[in-house]
Amino acid sequence: MKLIKIVLLVALTFGLAKIATAADKANTLLLDTKDGQVVIELLPNKAPKHVERIRTLANQGFYDGLKFHRVIDGFMAQTGDPRGNGTGGSDLPDLKAEFNDVSFLRGVVGMARAQNPDSANSQFFIMFAEGTFLDGQYTVFGRVTKGMEFVDAIKKGSRAANGAVSDPDSIVKMRTADQY
Repeated sequence: MKLIKIVLLVALTFGLAKIATAADKANTLLLDTKDGQVVIELLPNKAPKHVERIRTLANQGFYDGLKFHRVIDGFMAQTGDPRGNGTGGSDLPDLKAEFNDVSFLRGVVGMARAQNPDSANSQFFIMFAEGTFLDGQYTVFGRVTKGMEFVDAIKKGSRAANGAVSDPDSIVKMRTADQY
């Protein structure tokens, strides 16, 4: 009887580990740049609707080839606009803000939006440095866990032109790890 309990406990432990691994992969975003792969931990417990949107669009291939259209050295790199100029989004409806307690520090990933806090759609940005003045104004949905050097290598735009980039770098491919 004791042996059966041990076998069941081991089987249950491995089963739970498999479930956890699958959830981890679904909450891991792989963003390929020309220089290398950026690994982003998604935060569904902080911004569930935003994470679901990013997962959906990424796994549809929406982000593949999109430009880093606004990149400000020492601040952030923004992408996710199919028009490539900061004025576009996906065909999906805009999202209601999910402001949370995650601070905008280096490597944090947040949703871009227009003036209206509930206007996030597909554009997002990755922080090069701390920007805590954004806390409570933009939704954080992830953070870079590996490959920040590849984010740092993204071609920068002109500060005078609010970060607009001529001949910008693009996302090569972006998927969740379970769909990559």
